[in-house]
Amino acid sequence: MIHYAKERPTIEERNEVAHAIISVMGNLQPHLRDVPDFQHKLWDQLFIMADFDLDVNSPYPQPSKEELQAHPDPLEYPQNFPKYRFYGNNIKTMIDVANTWEDGDLKEALIYTIANHMKKCFLNWNKDTVEDDVIFNHLYELSGGKINLKVENEDLSDASTLMRNKKKYTSTSSNKKVHSKKSNTNRNRKRY
Repeated sequence: MIHYAKERPTIEERNEVAHAIISVMGNLQPHLRDVPDFQHKLWDQLFIMADFDLDVNSPYPQPSKEELQAHPDPLEYPQNFPKYRFYGNNIKTMIDVANTWEDGDLKEALIYTIANHMKKCFLNWNKDTVEDDVIFNHLYELSGGKINLKVENEDLSDASTLMRNKKKYTSTSSNKKVHSKKSNTNRNRKRY
């Protein structure tokens, strides 16, 4: 149909055939009639199928071939290459937040929680025991020298405590009724 429209000698005949093509395209996709700019999309599709070589009077601006073939600019993804990948990216954020807090018991508790989490992450990836000094050195390095637990006398949680599997607790109540298993056989049943 598009080739037929291109061969018409006058613009009036080409316009008439183009409108007929648009109506056929609309009839082929009736569920799209409720979509906004339905006619505009049909005219764009007509020009695309005609390889942008159809000379008709469109009620909408004709799209350009360059615009259609243009690729979007590539997105720039944040490139986080942490030195200690086994801690993850969130540890650095947690350390930065801890650095913004005022000195006190809450900050100290947060720092030790971060250190215990770092030890747990280390054990998850390395499956080996780790000394607290290693975690303290990593924390000192990741905080830019602002958090120094090497001078403290406190120890982190034990590795077995951090890696302990959570037990599934079931509630046993005395109100449970025990049902005996019933036989599903039909041997004693009368048949008529």
